Amino acid sequence: MVRIFKTYEGSKELREITDIERESWVMMTDPSAAELQMVAEEYRIDLDDLRAPLDEEERSRLEHEDCYTMILVNIPVVRKEEGKRMYETIPLGIFITEKVVFTVCLEETNILKQFTDGLVPNFYTYMKTRFVYQILYNNAALFLMHLRMIDRRANEVEEILHETSRNKDLIQLYDLEKCLVYFTTSLKSNEVVLEKLRKHIGLKHYEEDQELLEDVIIENKQAMEMTYIYHNILRSTMSLFGSIIDNNLNQVMKFLAAITIVLELPTMISGLYGMNLNPAGMPFSGSPIGFFIVSAFSVAVCVIAVLILKKKNLL
Repeated sequence: MVRIFKTYEGSKELREITDIERESWVMMTDPSAAELQMVAEEYRIDLDDLRAPLDEEERSRLEHEDCYTMILVNIPVVRKEEGKRMYETIPLGIFITEKVVFTVCLEETNILKQFTDGLVPNFYTYMKTRFVYQILYNNAALFLMHLRMIDRRANEVEEILHETSRNKDLIQLYDLEKCLVYFTTSLKSNEVVLEKLRKHIGLKHYEEDQELLEDVIIENKQAMEMTYIYHNILRSTMSLFGSIIDNNLNQVMKFLAAITIVLELPTMISGLYGMNLNPAGMPFSGSPIGFFIVSAFSVAVCVIAVLILKKKNLL
């Protein structure tokens, strides 16, 4: 899908137009091969570069060619899998030509939707450098928002695990940790692109644009720091609950072993009076109350064993 927008000088209103004009913005969402081919031929953009943002495994990078500059960054997306919210990253390509700015993405993203909905102040399509930095700033802000949501979800799962250690809750913590790994990798590669942009001479930098780029770098670094912190906290939490589960299992096994010892004692005593032995040689074997005496002795032995095990904290 291809949509074209333009802000005319002297007007703050963003208009959607039908044809590509000078100083317009072309938003390409999951474009077809024919649409990519048309843009590549008309604006002399390498077709492989245009296809790069459609590959989910593509790395972030900055490349400057004769007719365009390509900025490829990773952006966060939310997907639902089996009723769970999964946080992942996909590439977003920004192509800056002399006349037009192109954005290419595999999915519709909230980062660009804020521009089309008029939620970004001081946005003009003819200010190409500022427009690019505003996209990058919104991207860093979206990372921060998703990180807070991940932290909130991790706290909710942790409260549930304090009451019951279910496998599905532990798996949720693992899924959240995996999301943070994706974020860490993406933010690191985005940082490299931002540092290159700071030194890049192919784009016109005005003073306000340079300040905006510095804000983008700060926001990205803050997102990286938050990712490291949340990742370490989540890893420690999973390790803690793993140790708690192991300790609980050890306690259960220790209790079962102690109960087995206690129950084995009367079994051993009764075995001595079994039918395979000579009754005449056993104490109380000839007494009419011998059964009750042996039973009482077995109970006394069990009580003593329980007291000894309690003293040693085995029960």
